Amino acid sequence: MRSSIHIVDVDRVETWSRYRPGLCDRCAANCCTMPLEVKLPDLVRLGLVDPFEADHEEPKQIAKRLLKIGAIDRFNIKHGIFTMARRASGDCQYLDARSRRCTVYERRPDTCRKHPQVGPRPGYCPYGARVDKTT
Repeated sequence: MRSSIHIVDVDRVETWSRYRPGLCDRCAANCCTMPLEVKLPDLVRLGLVDPFEADHEEPKQIAKRLLKIGAIDRFNIKHGIFTMARRASGDCQYLDARSRRCTVYERRPDTCRKHPQVGPRPGYCPYGARVDKTT
């Protein structure tokens, strides 16, 4: 008997599934385990940066503050891209561990809003059971 469970490795886009409406309803939020790159307006929407700060402070200084509090892991000054920090499990810091749903859905970053139309494999998403990389 063949298993109907699709195994996905988020790091190997060839294991991803073609996106179709309704897929997210039964998803384990595998996309929320990938590095999340955001821009300054996303950080304002998330409440991590005050609009006044965004208008008057250099992005490099904002990044320094966000690194210090552990909100981001990296800042690419050339492109103005902040990489959000993740939990030790690899999950997005805004993903509810129990429900596997976004806790800031209405304020989510543009990267999340545009997925899977934009990303490593446009039109596809890492839907399915995850590969356990701890073994």
